[in-house]
Amino acid sequence: MSARPPIRVLLADDHTLVRRGVRLILDGEPDLTVVAEAGDGAEAVAAARATEVDLAVLDVAMPRMTGLQAARELSRRLPDLRILILTMYDNEQYFFEALKAGACGYVLKSVADRDLVEACRAAVRDEPFIYPGAERALVRSYLDRLHSGGGLPERPITEREEEILKLVAEGHTSKEIGELLFISAKTVERHRANLLQKLGVRDRLELTRYAIRAGLIEP
Repeated sequence: MSARPPIRVLLADDHTLVRRGVRLILDGEPDLTVVAEAGDGAEAVAAARATEVDLAVLDVAMPRMTGLQAARELSRRLPDLRILILTMYDNEQYFFEALKAGACGYVLKSVADRDLVEACRAAVRDEPFIYPGAERALVRSYLDRLHSGGGLPERPITEREEEILKLVAEGHTSKEIGELLFISAKTVERHRANLLQKLGVRDRLELTRYAIRAGLIEP
């Protein structure tokens, strides 16, 4: 009986040293191999479409497009691709957003050497991987929803507005944002005006503060 081919992994993190460390962990396993790397979410989406991969391991906080935004895009474009979020944020909101975005696991960087390999194998078996602290969050969220009779809170802005907010906060011009997202500068300006109105803020500085609080960019 022939051995099964190794799981092909795409690794996305904006820190080269982190990618190198994670790659060492994964490539040290006979059933895992890193076939592509990316330095941000947009690169990750492009790499996943250009290379045959079984699993994408995505950092949350990356420039241009976050790991959560990339996960949403990859789930839409490549529904068979399995997605894991690898992050330093032990944060319930990110955890639930990751599940909502299509990720099947959430691994903390602080314990990657312990959990990541098993999380990769679980993801490809189509099983969820949840770090221990998240189990409490899931139970608490379920009980809260049971008591209140509601679902997850609605996002205040659309996914497209979130993409534009991140890029504005990173200092890109409307023309640059339009080129990155394949829309006109005028459309970007319209989204920007909607963001100011929806979020009740006045200028780019306040938009940037909101983006930091929402975890779209690092302070």
